[in-house]
Amino acid sequence: MKSLTIKLCATLLLVTNLLLAQDFQGKAYYQSKTTMDMDNFGGRQMSEEQKKMFAERMKSMLEKTFILTFNRTESIYKEEEKLETPGQGGGFGGFMSSFTGGAQYKNVKSSQILQEQEFFGKQFLIKDSLPPLAWKMESETKQIGQYTCFKATAVKKVDEMDFTNMRRRNRDNDEKKDGDKVKDSTKSEPSDNPMDDIEVPKEILVTAWYTPQIPVSQGPGDYWGLPGLILEVSSGRTTILCSKIVINPEEKEEIKVPSKGKEVTKQEYNDIMKKKIEEMQEMYGGRGRGNFRRN
Repeated sequence: MKSLTIKLCATLLLVTNLLLAQDFQGKAYYQSKTTMDMDNFGGRQMSEEQKKMFAERMKSMLEKTFILTFNRTESIYKEEEKLETPGQGGGFGGFMSSFTGGAQYKNVKSSQILQEQEFFGKQFLIKDSLPPLAWKMESETKQIGQYTCFKATAVKKVDEMDFTNMRRRNRDNDEKKDGDKVKDSTKSEPSDNPMDDIEVPKEILVTAWYTPQIPVSQGPGDYWGLPGLILEVSSGRTTILCSKIVINPEEKEEIKVPSKGKEVTKQEYNDIMKKKIEEMQEMYGGRGRGNFRRN
């Protein structure tokens, strides 16, 4: 334990000296994976072949690589560029891909978050305050690569339009996830509308692992606020794990504040998405409208 403490202190001193450099920058590569219950999804409206195609499209959306470029106070988090598989876009799968955000900028000093988002051919700039999390510091530690990480937990409010936390309604046989606020419900008649199968929990438990060896208050997505870079996050059905870190890369990337698109708040953008969902439900011949529920 004593040797670990000495090693950690020595590393902290080295990294702190790097942080003091005027042009300090780091890059962290993250693998994000979300599991989704596809059993019985789509009801009678979708054939088995359609369900299979939909599941394949969803898999490519639920397993992604992101790059976080950060300095002492700012960061840009964006998906690693890759060629799109032919036939992957369009239809309902193309609509679901619109739930994935574009480049995301965080400034922990000014508590600001901006995200570019193209939604059905229109460019938006979502601008809001960084969502605060009441982190509970835990005593557990673990090693991720060469970094000693400490555990922290928090209960997070779920964005009602976050597809990664959407789940099948009436999951009587599903295991309850920690932090999910699930209420008892009775089974209802199967719906012809795929969207009627979906609900979103109001809150989820977030478990993060951060390293003081990189003392910046940054992390993947909208996670931040810990005394060290967050290397792993488990949130609902999603796990984000850092696979590589480069401190002061030879070719530095300018961290630009996004500026393209119509400026909207997160709530305004969600309202736009809800309206589009109603239109999609009309296309799918659903009986109800706007039926995303919060449990």
